[in-house]
Amino acid sequence: MTTEHSSPTNGPVLLSGLDDLFTALQSDGRTVVGPTVRGHAIVMVELGNASELPYGWRTEVEAGTYRLQRGDDRLAFTHTSGPQSWKQVLHPSRQRLWSADKAQDGFQVTDDAPAPRRLALFGVRSCDLRAIGVLDHVLGDGGRYAARRAEILIVAVNCTEPGGACFCVSAGGGPRAEAGYDIVLTERPDGTYLADSATAEGEAVLARVRATPASAADVQSAADAVASAAARMGRTLPEVDLRTLLAGHREDRQWDDVAQRCLACGNCTMVCPTCFCTSVTDTTDLTGDHAERWETWESCFDLDFSNLHGGPVRDSRAGRYRHWLTHKFGTWHDQFGESGCVGCGRCIAWCPVGIDVTAELHALNTHPPTTTGDSP
Repeated sequence: MTTEHSSPTNGPVLLSGLDDLFTALQSDGRTVVGPTVRGHAIVMVELGNASELPYGWRTEVEAGTYRLQRGDDRLAFTHTSGPQSWKQVLHPSRQRLWSADKAQDGFQVTDDAPAPRRLALFGVRSCDLRAIGVLDHVLGDGGRYAARRAEILIVAVNCTEPGGACFCVSAGGGPRAEAGYDIVLTERPDGTYLADSATAEGEAVLARVRATPASAADVQSAADAVASAAARMGRTLPEVDLRTLLAGHREDRQWDDVAQRCLACGNCTMVCPTCFCTSVTDTTDLTGDHAERWETWESCFDLDFSNLHGGPVRDSRAGRYRHWLTHKFGTWHDQFGESGCVGCGRCIAWCPVGIDVTAELHALNTHPPTTTGDSP
């Protein structure tokens, strides 16, 4: 017999499945965005029901490798991070900022502000929760970002199975969702879920879902599964002050070594859940009566990214890779007071030549410093 979860004092509950949770979210007028399988990858799309989640799929992830494999059909979250992050929802890859039409007395400008949408981000991993927090810090005072962020409810999922490219623990996080969510789920081996809320809004949603109170053994079993995942991370960062390490190796031979392998394709910046750089382009029609301004994601690996009147500031691949890695792990602290990396491993998996940021940092750590000073 099931009972309704109606009070935060009831604590964690067990869900037999996710259908009721979807129904409760949608009854609040929310569109659910979550993972599903398309084109031989796990991607983020709008979901109509829980059956569209990637039940029965696992992922094989290594440097330069991402493959789907069949798994237990009862389980929806045995995969790891795919090519997309929640950045695409909060900070779209392409958006029109405004348009202008010629009028008799000049131009009529129309601002393309994002339409408010009530969304539920479903299945957000701990690393991506931290990435959303980073984006909140970096972009949160921007009107467009704030408008998208305002009406979002987050259903997080604790990781019980790390991927081969994951290193969230040494990046300062872990497989357990610590903050930034409304509801958190832990998937159990039998396909049921331990669920808990962290906000009044999440609590109100769970109150309308059929559930049974979780026992202390249920809670401990879930905690043990998450702790086991933390102990099985396949990669680590050097246990040193990375900002100091990078500042002291500006002229290191490792940059030339990685430049021989790097294609400067920008894949790492595109899949990174925290990279936020953009470029702005103005276009007009042939008559000159209509103009538009568009913002698109940009990559610091693009030769034109640092182009000034005399040419690009960073005209070598070694310089561009050094800039990206140094900003991500070093000077991001100077700008925002935190690291720009959450250890999701996407840049490792989706690099076509398998460049591994953790390996590059470990290599730098074995070399003597080449420069002195506090900042790159």
